[in-house]
Amino acid sequence: QVQLVESGGGLVQAGDSLRLSCAPAEGTSGRYAMGWFRQAPGKEREFVAAITRNGLTTYYTDSVKGRFTISRDNAKNTVSLQMNSLKPEDTAIYYCVATLKSAHEIETTDNADYWGQGTQVTVSS
Repeated sequence: QVQLVESGGGLVQAGDSLRLSCAPAEGTSGRYAMGWFRQAPGKEREFVAAITRNGLTTYYTDSVKGRFTISRDNAKNTVSLQMNSLKPEDTAIYYCVATLKSAHEIETTDNADYWGQGTQVTVSS
């Protein structure tokens, strides 16, 4: 079992930026492809972004392309989601995920092996 520790959620206004971070507690983020999902109240869970183990390839859902950037620093054992130009519809609980499969499979299967506890992001209009 991999414990994922998330940080960085909060309450912001529309147009603001926020940065989420995630780190596997065991300190071996480079072993996993990683990503982020979100779930808004009353809605189904949604894939947001994923990144390969070496950080060279990223995947995004259409609604966040050009606004969100996923990145990783394996030396610092962190994966981040930089969220710019936030909109009220971005309000959700954001979950960090890790998988031993590929980053592309995080997107295509809408699933992952390990999940964080979630961090709340609220964007006011």
